Amino acid sequence: MSKRNLAFSKINFLLIAVGMLVVIVGFLLMITPSSNETVFAEEIFSARAIKVAPTVCFAGFIFVIYGIMAKEKNEKEEKEDNGNIE
Repeated sequence: MSKRNLAFSKINFLLIAVGMLVVIVGFLLMITPSSNETVFAEEIFSARAIKVAPTVCFAGFIFVIYGIMAKEKNEKEEKEDNGNIE
C-alpha cells in the first residue's frame, strides 16, 4: 500500500493520539467522590471538576480536530514556501 493512498499520515495519527490523551486526562480530572442520601461530598463542586476538567477536555477535542484536519506538506510545497520553485 502506497503512502499516497492513505488518508492520514503518521503525524496525523500522532496528533490524534495526543489529543485523545488530553481528553482522557480531562475526564480523569472530573472524577470526584460520590454523594448519596447520607453523605454529601463538597468536592463535586470544586473548581477542578467544574471549570478545569471541561476546559482540558475541550482543548483535547480541538486538538483531535486539528489532528484530523492537518495536512502534511509534500516536497514540492516545501520548496514553494522557501522560494525555490523549480
